[in-house]
Amino acid sequence: MMNTDPIADYLTRVRNAIKANHRVVEIPASNLKKEITKVLFDKGYIANYKFEETGVQGTIKIALKYNPISKISAIRTLTRVSKPGLRKYASVETMPRVLNGLGIAVLSTSKGVMTDKEARLQNVGGEVLCYVY
Repeated sequence: MMNTDPIADYLTRVRNAIKANHRVVEIPASNLKKEITKVLFDKGYIANYKFEETGVQGTIKIALKYNPISKISAIRTLTRVSKPGLRKYASVETMPRVLNGLGIAVLSTSKGVMTDKEARLQNVGGEVLCYVY
């Protein structure tokens, strides 16, 4: 099956797994999806992840993170910003602040996939992939 927007598919699979209170979600792998997964793990939005190199493409297994008492997910909202039909780019000056700094914007820059805060520190702009909070 050919997918026109693999990043939107990735975010939708995670969003659906959270709504269904799943512990683990499996997603077809790509290098960009792996980098986004690493950013989400580093910022504490997911509990763990595992890259499985099976077949041609491989899969990413993501263990979702929930509050042990209230059972609320660490990820409240996942929003796709830049779409294949309308790409959104941001320079250092126009970098978005998600929830006034409480959330993160995941960017694809010339120095790799990183958060908006890291991009400001490294003084690089790029394509705004998604907002997470």
